[in-house]
Amino acid sequence: MSKQSRKFQVPDALANLYDFANTLDVRHFTHHGVPHGQDDELTSADDLAGWLAQRRLARPDAKITPAMFEAALALRASLRDYLQHDPATRRSKSATRALNAAIASFPLCAELGDEAGAALRPIRDDALSGLSVVAAELYDGARDGSLDRLKMCAADECRRVFFDRSKPATRRWCMSNLCGNRIKTRAYRERQRDRK
Repeated sequence: MSKQSRKFQVPDALANLYDFANTLDVRHFTHHGVPHGQDDELTSADDLAGWLAQRRLARPDAKITPAMFEAALALRASLRDYLQHDPATRRSKSATRALNAAIASFPLCAELGDEAGAALRPIRDDALSGLSVVAAELYDGARDGSLDRLKMCAADECRRVFFDRSKPATRRWCMSNLCGNRIKTRAYRERQRDRK
């Protein structure tokens, strides 16, 4: 679990999924006069190896091949695409097709005898086996409904993945006082301009 997932109270059961989706930061707005620059934590295979090792999802000496790196980026892209859909429409074939194809690179098997009774374990036995944890979190979250609370901010200049802790689970923005306020202010100004 990262500082970000702790700060925003993302459940441990979805923390790796949340962190992985947010390794790509496409935010491009100015807040209090300070521009927010876009960033990608995974620009190379070494970056991915470091990210996995930091979360204890791979050994520190794990070697990521170019093919493995591309599979990880495909998983992240399809995951972000899936999370941008409203939870009610995520189950459509168009929303799940690419994600299912990307997940196929990270197969799991059910294993009995764990303290929890049973668990999904990676079949891969290489440096990318840790990303199978993301696939397992997707499965568990979809099964128990918690995945519906993992969403992408509706603000085009943000697109950060967040965990919706609101009681009715209807939040649209990662932070209503930042992204929500910016969009509402923009809409208000456009209405005022249209009235003139």
